[in-house]
Amino acid sequence: MDSVRQVEVRDTGAVRAWRIAREPFTAATWRRTAYAVLAFPVGLVCVPLSLLGAPTARWQRGLVHRFLGADIPGTARRGGLRHALLATPLNLLTTFITVYGWAIVPMNLGWPLRAGDDYAGAWGGPTFAGAWAFHAILGGIGFLLLTPWLVRGLTAVQVRVARSLLS
Repeated sequence: MDSVRQVEVRDTGAVRAWRIAREPFTAATWRRTAYAVLAFPVGLVCVPLSLLGAPTARWQRGLVHRFLGADIPGTARRGGLRHALLATPLNLLTTFITVYGWAIVPMNLGWPLRAGDDYAGAWGGPTFAGAWAFHAILGGIGFLLLTPWLVRGLTAVQVRVARSLLS
C-alpha cells in the first residue's frame, strides 16, 4: 500500500511540475497578459469618455469578458467612471509588473549580447559561462516560470475589483 501512495505522490508532483512549466505557453496566460497591459490605458481613455456619456462600463465589462472570461452583470452605463477612476492604481501596478516580468526573460536569456567584456563584477562571474548560466537560469527561466503566476494573481484581483465596481 505504501508503495502505491508514493507513486501517486510522484505522479502528482510530476503533473504539478508539468503544469508550472507549461503555463507560460498557454493561450490563457497570454490573454491574461493582454488584459493586464490593456486595462490601464483603456481605463484612462474611459475617464473623459464616460464624462461625455459614452457607455464605458459596457466596454470595460467587455474587456474583462473577452480576455479573462468573466461575466459581470450590470446595466449598460452603471459604474464606468467609478471603475475607471478607482481601478487605475491597481491597473497601473499590474501593467508595470506584467511588462517588467516579461521583459526580464529575454534580457536575461540574451545577457551576453548586452554584457560587454568584463564579467568579473557580474552575478555568477568571474567567468563568462558562470555569468550567463546565472542570468539564463535565474533571470530568464525563473521569470519565464514566475511571471504567468504573478499575472494570474493580479488579474484575479482585477476581476474582483471590476465585479464590485461595475455590477
